Amino acid sequence: MATTEAATAVAPPAAALHLLQELVGDIDPPVAVRLWDGSVVAARGEPVLTLVVKRPEALRQLLAGGSEAALADVHLRGDIDIEGDVFSIVPVAKALLTRPAGLKDRARLALGAARVLHELPAETGPGARRWATLRGRRHSTQRDLAAVRHHYDVSNRFYTLFLDPAMVYSSAMFARADEELASAQWRKLDMICRKLRLQPGQRLLDIGCGWGALLLHAAREYDIEAVGITLSERQAELARERIAAAGLEKRCRVQLVDYRALPDDGGFDRIASVGMFEHVGSERAPEYFRTVHRLLRPGGTYLHHAIAGDPRIPRRYAPTLSNLYVFPDHELIPVGDTISVAEREGLELRDVENLREHYALTLRHWVATLEARHDEAAAEVGEATWRAWRLVFAGAAYNFERGRHRLVQALFVKPDAAGRAQLPLLRSDWYGPRAP
Repeated sequence: MATTEAATAVAPPAAALHLLQELVGDIDPPVAVRLWDGSVVAARGEPVLTLVVKRPEALRQLLAGGSEAALADVHLRGDIDIEGDVFSIVPVAKALLTRPAGLKDRARLALGAARVLHELPAETGPGARRWATLRGRRHSTQRDLAAVRHHYDVSNRFYTLFLDPAMVYSSAMFARADEELASAQWRKLDMICRKLRLQPGQRLLDIGCGWGALLLHAAREYDIEAVGITLSERQAELARERIAAAGLEKRCRVQLVDYRALPDDGGFDRIASVGMFEHVGSERAPEYFRTVHRLLRPGGTYLHHAIAGDPRIPRRYAPTLSNLYVFPDHELIPVGDTISVAEREGLELRDVENLREHYALTLRHWVATLEARHDEAAAEVGEATWRAWRLVFAGAAYNFERGRHRLVQALFVKPDAAGRAQLPLLRSDWYGPRAP
């Protein structure tokens, strides 16, 4: 620790400050950098966000650039704090990583001057990092199991700290921008049930059921039998507890099983997948929809709710904070590709809409709650995990607001042997006065 204290007592060299000014001077939106000695370098205009650099080692990383994951790692270690509008982090990080020609060479010169600063020992910083260590073929059964448990088994209590009381971990549906999250999530759950046109006595499968929110809502409000599947042991445990507390054990159950391993078991009248398809991957998408088709009874409907990518943006396979730390192996497949694969496997599209603005609002709720309950969340899962979830949620909100991410909610049907969809001619039954 003495080495760290000695290093942070030294003022940053002029060459590093000059390069830093060149780096942030034209960033839009304006950003400021405050260093450990109190000196500030800022872009032109009033900064909306301030990066607080606590150690010389963090300044070296900031000047060197590299990958998104490398910059994020410095933040997760606690060497750089983010103050102000965290939702602006996406364009700021992009600007820091996209250097003008020749700037990297000048960075090397500046880093040479920075060598007067003492080298810092490797430090974990506040909270241990949990990089996902996945092995085997991408989207194999065992690798998917590891990826899901890395994310969802972090701590049930952690999720209760920022989700709504029903514990819905997907986008809500807002009637207005200032609506409370709980009522917006109720509306989303109910709209899914309406789109599926659930009827008493029907059998519903929820693929990736989370903590059981949709199962409980559908059984309580629509008097159906609900089966949920998940790969997360902690989700299954809590979902079962909540089902028992609601007295719905006879109509709801949760299985710890991969969707590929589900037997036909008589089939299902309705199937829903909410926020799970992102874990499937494009390579496995045909198998996924083939499985849905196999499990769905003729005339049955399937509700597909998933984040989708912009087809104009090339898919990235470079290391990112989200892929390495939060959502390992996740893939955002464009809407058109998803629909094409589903229809090739025998499902017929009947309705589709993009709800991306709703997810941006949902994420802003989650970030605000994470910030308000920082101490509790960090005590539960560690400072690094709190920082990662906050940063990823803020970045995702920015991408939804600007159309880089879509949120597709699509309704498919499996026609019967005569080609009938068994659906009403209009969709007016989806809307009406129902409310929590």
